[in-house]
Amino acid sequence: MANLRDIRNRISSVNNTQQITKAMKMVAAAKLRKAQDKMNNTRPYASKIEEVAGRLANNTKTANPVMRKPEEVKNVLFIVIGSDRGLCGGFNNNLFKDVESRIQSNFSSHLKSETLSMITIGKKASAYFKKRKYNVIEAFPGFFDDIQYNKTSDIMASATKQFIDGKFDEVYISYNEFKSVIAQNRKTQKVLPIDPETIGNSKSDNASVSTIDYLYEPDSQAILDKLLPLHLNMQLWRAVLESNASEQGARMTAMDSATENAKELERDLRLEYNQARQSAITTEISEIVSGAQALSEN
Repeated sequence: MANLRDIRNRISSVNNTQQITKAMKMVAAAKLRKAQDKMNNTRPYASKIEEVAGRLANNTKTANPVMRKPEEVKNVLFIVIGSDRGLCGGFNNNLFKDVESRIQSNFSSHLKSETLSMITIGKKASAYFKKRKYNVIEAFPGFFDDIQYNKTSDIMASATKQFIDGKFDEVYISYNEFKSVIAQNRKTQKVLPIDPETIGNSKSDNASVSTIDYLYEPDSQAILDKLLPLHLNMQLWRAVLESNASEQGARMTAMDSATENAKELERDLRLEYNQARQSAITTEISEIVSGAQALSEN
């Protein structure tokens, strides 16, 4: 059995850890509220842009370069959104393993022929895929220290340009979609090429008015050419906000579990300390009684 000083030191260490995890939970809760507000404000805007773009794409005869459907998918790009910091449970690893599973199932030939590339957002995503020798063409560590729309639009604009130039035939975004504080949906969606039929099936509350005929000025094609890049930018921006909210929720849950575990460990250590202390007291009493008996016999 450990001595009393060692047990006291362990109790003190566990208590300090408990204070840290409790503080981190409170910080994550505050950040989660802000992240949820941004995410909830963006969702209807992104959905409406998708709905309008889908309606225009279906009613316009001229094709846009971002709608180019390749005859053969030779080069694929994945944009993977992780986090910059850890201590958020399985938030990162679950997503990364899901991405690897999808790649092995659907793009194993591209992986072997080195025609699969990645853009990683967040330190954890960059470190994970670089360590496993994936072709990471761009990495953005420290991205979530200052989340800005301009940063995501630059990333999406670069990916779109490479798609239009024919460097990539398909572009996917992988991220954690916010479901609740304790749950996230691991999601991988194809953003390029844009399929008019897919984006035309909007799930927004106003989808029922899609049959209304509109008059466009200057014309529907010009509006569509302006709207599609905005739609792509909003897809990545929304994914970043969803991922950020999911990260804070996962960290809040992980720190709450860590705090509870620390409390339980502290209770066990205090019980062990009391048992050790009682054993020491009993031993001392036995020694005193034995000494007293020896003196009385003499």
